[in-house]
Amino acid sequence: MTPEVIRVSAADGRLLEPAWLAAAEAVHRQLRPGLESDYAGQMAGVFADGGEMVVALVAGQVAGVAVFRLFRNTHVGRRFYVDDLVTDDDQRSRGVGHALIAWLEREAASRGCAGVELESGTQRTRAHRFYFREGFAIPSFSFRKTIG
Repeated sequence: MTPEVIRVSAADGRLLEPAWLAAAEAVHRQLRPGLESDYAGQMAGVFADGGEMVVALVAGQVAGVAVFRLFRNTHVGRRFYVDDLVTDDDQRSRGVGHALIAWLEREAASRGCAGVELESGTQRTRAHRFYFREGFAIPSFSFRKTIG
């Protein structure tokens, strides 16, 4: 069964599908267990700051979640960046991640972006194999310094 990708929020920050947002929480927490207890409130803030969300549905259930944003910088220009991409543990290797990537690629192209970018924790080797199979490359390192 091919997953159906549904838009949960709009580019202007509006929540389009509150029921799908609520249903996405358990899958999203598989990637981000430290999400705030007020999931809807935290995601409202992400949407207000330019983030958008889609979910992949299989048999009427959320099987995957993608959170993404579009912004400009001096290096890439129009940058289509994926904050979070997660497939439910029980749905791995069934085409959910591929369906989300394909949707994100089409969306990026429709918005005038040359590609899709994301970061993945160094420990997520299984995810890295997936990204390489999907045609992603590692063009640079991401550096972070914790302050305060």
